[in-house]
Amino acid sequence: QVQLVESRGGSVQAGGSLRLSCAASGRTFYVMGWFRQAPEKEREFVAAINRSGTSASVADSVKGRFTISRNNTRNSVYLQMNSLKPEDTAAYYCAAGDSSVSGPYDYWGQGTQVTVSS
Repeated sequence: QVQLVESRGGSVQAGGSLRLSCAASGRTFYVMGWFRQAPEKEREFVAAINRSGTSASVADSVKGRFTISRNNTRNSVYLQMNSLKPEDTAAYYCAAGDSSVSGPYDYWGQGTQVTVSS
C-alpha cells in the first residue's frame, strides 16, 4: 500500500520558521513535492524536486523563503519554510509522481495545517 505521511504542521508568528517532512512508503517516486490550499482558494503548487535533486521548482510566491530537499535513503521530502507570512497559512499536501516536477502527481498525502499569525 502506497502512503505519503506528512509531519504535523503548526502555528507560528510571522517571520518564524517551520519544517515539514513527508515520508513515502510502499514504493519510491521520481518526483516528490508540496502543494498548499488556503481556505476558499484552489490548491497551488509550492515546490517539487526530482530523485537526484538535479531538477527542482519553487513557486515565485515562496522563492527565497522556502527550500525543498529530499532524502532518498529515507524516501522522504522536506520543506523548510522561513520568513513565514500570514498568507502562507494553508493546508500543505505532499505529492509524488513519476513524470517531472511539473507533474502530474499521482499520490497525495492527507495534508497538514500551517497557520501563520501576524
